[in-house]
Amino acid sequence: MSIAIIATAIGAITAIAVIFGTDVVTAVVLRSVYAEVDERTLVQVVGRGHYYGDRRLPIVGIAGVVLTAATAALSAFWGSAIAAALAAAALAALLIWLILFGRISKPINTAFTAAALSGQVPREARSLQDRWESILPLRATLQGLALVLLCVALVVH
Repeated sequence: MSIAIIATAIGAITAIAVIFGTDVVTAVVLRSVYAEVDERTLVQVVGRGHYYGDRRLPIVGIAGVVLTAATAALSAFWGSAIAAALAAAALAALLIWLILFGRISKPINTAFTAAALSGQVPREARSLQDRWESILPLRATLQGLALVLLCVALVVH
């Protein structure tokens, strides 16, 4: 069953890398861009970005979580306890990320999307974006941690 553990771990790593990369690019590059544009542009760019991202990225995020859980389970049954613990810790990091996303990011995404599609500019656009960005370093850290833990689990399995 080693091949199944390897396959699920590589699949999880690949999916998580997409979300991690998205969070890192936003933190490192887009944050600065958004700070320099007017509110109408901010709402249009961020809102339309969330419109497409919230429709296209969930399958990748779900795949990362499911494959991480599968890696943990398969490692527990046919791999090593260390690999199972590492994958379980990666899963915990992803679940914390999902809680943060669901409670903070997703409602803001929805507000920006609605505003962008209706051509409106909410008075609180900057404060919403600031709130969204406030957890970005933590989100990126959680995704990065999950990646590292799965890589180590793959090595020790």
